[in-house]
Amino acid sequence: MPLISSSSSAGAQPWLWFAAGLNAAAALLHVGVIVGGSSWYRFFGAGEGMARMAEAGRAYPAVLTAGIAGVLALWAGYALSGAGVFGAWPLLKPALCTITAIYLLRGLAVVPMALASVPQPATPFWYWSSAICLGIGLVHLFGLMAAWRTL
Repeated sequence: MPLISSSSSAGAQPWLWFAAGLNAAAALLHVGVIVGGSSWYRFFGAGEGMARMAEAGRAYPAVLTAGIAGVLALWAGYALSGAGVFGAWPLLKPALCTITAIYLLRGLAVVPMALASVPQPATPFWYWSSAICLGIGLVHLFGLMAAWRTL
């Protein structure tokens, strides 16, 4: 299978290229959190429980964070496939729709939290991480719409 798909030029879908870069950056950031340890878990809002587990040398924070990094890396691959860098990956269109929906829903999740404050009020982490997810979701949405007929 050729690295660049012949069905569309790799530069034809800049939004999906951008989405792939954002996913890859998020994946690398999660790897950085694992390497950075408890202070990074705290800084990036993972919660005191995760930070304390990392300090105690428990595997759970690193395993969970590595799993998230792996999913984000997979999503970067799907975005690149949608951009035409690779041949079509399995279930490309539904996968990109699902990825887009997850980001958009996560981005909007803070709204009911902020309004209801139940079971606990939204934290600054929820506000800034929701804004980031909403932005990444919109980039995916624009890319999905631009590439829809070629997927």
